[in-house]
Amino acid sequence: MSRKIRCAHCGRLFAPNVHVKNQRYCHQVVCQRARKNLWQRQKMASDPDYQANQRECWRSWYKRHPGYWRQYRRRHAAYCQRNRLLQRVRDQKRRVKDLAKMDASKPSLFVKPGTYYLIPQRDRLLAKMDVSAQKVFVIPTA
Repeated sequence: MSRKIRCAHCGRLFAPNVHVKNQRYCHQVVCQRARKNLWQRQKMASDPDYQANQRECWRSWYKRHPGYWRQYRRRHAAYCQRNRLLQRVRDQKRRVKDLAKMDASKPSLFVKPGTYYLIPQRDRLLAKMDVSAQKVFVIPTA
C-alpha cells in the first residue's frame, strides 16, 4: 500500500511518485505552478547570475513589445484603479503613524452603497481605549 502525503500548496492527500525524492506538491496544475513560482523566487533571491539573465530576458521582451503596459492599463482601467487604491493602503501601512488621541475627531465621510474590502491593520498597536482595533479603508471594487 502506498503512503499518502499532504500537498504543500492545496493541502490534499496524494501518493507521491516513487522516483521523485522529497516530493511535496501534487500533480495539480495550480500546485505545480506554485512550486515553480516558489523556486523562481528563491532562485532570484540567491543567484545573481539567474537574476541578471532574467533581467535581460525582460528587457528584450519589452523591446519586442513597446507600449504593451500602456495599452494594458487603458484596456483594464477598473483593475488599475483598484490597484492604485490598494497601493495607497499598502503605502499607509508602511508609514509610521502617531498614536491616536481620545479627543481627536475627524469629519465623517459619506460612504456610497456597494461592496467594499475591509483591510485590518494588525501591525499597529493603538494606545487609547476608545479607538477601534481595526482601521477600515473604503476601497470600491470594480
